[in-house]
Amino acid sequence: MKEKNKSLAKSTRWYRKAHRFVAIPLLIFIIIMSVTGLLLTWKDQLKLKPPTTSIDANGRHLISLSDIEMKAINYIDSLELSNDINRIDYRPRKGIAKVRFEHHFTELQIDCYTGEIISEKTRTADIIEMIHDGSIIDYLFNSNGTPTKLFYSTSIALGLLFISLSGFWLWLKPKQIKKNKTLIK
Repeated sequence: MKEKNKSLAKSTRWYRKAHRFVAIPLLIFIIIMSVTGLLLTWKDQLKLKPPTTSIDANGRHLISLSDIEMKAINYIDSLELSNDINRIDYRPRKGIAKVRFEHHFTELQIDCYTGEIISEKTRTADIIEMIHDGSIIDYLFNSNGTPTKLFYSTSIALGLLFISLSGFWLWLKPKQIKKNKTLIK
């Protein structure tokens, strides 16, 4: 029984060192993911993304998607920003189209009946999301694909898994040693 306790104590010491070795460097990334995750959860309440406007139809006809695209490109060109469109979130029931761009965080909301620019705002929630998943590094350095995001997310996931399991081990093993000691007496 004494040999079993020595073996348990030795493995517990190894797990304690490994736990500390992984947990301390991982701490900063856990804090970043926690804070940005919290901000993303509360993004609507904190107004980190532009609210969607609604336009009444009043019997008017919707303009074409290509007209909306051209209005967005002309407007963003006047601001001297990249006009590469990432996506157009077309909401005909609300009478609005949200246009997001590839190389900056501007969102335009365009009236689907007149083509008028209703709103131009920065999508702060997108920046926070990129910090949260690590893709901000890929964005800043124009990386092909998402190598940093994949490395960052995988490292954090495996690190959290390891410190969770080793933390459980560090909680369990001293209890087993204590139990073994009471059996010896």
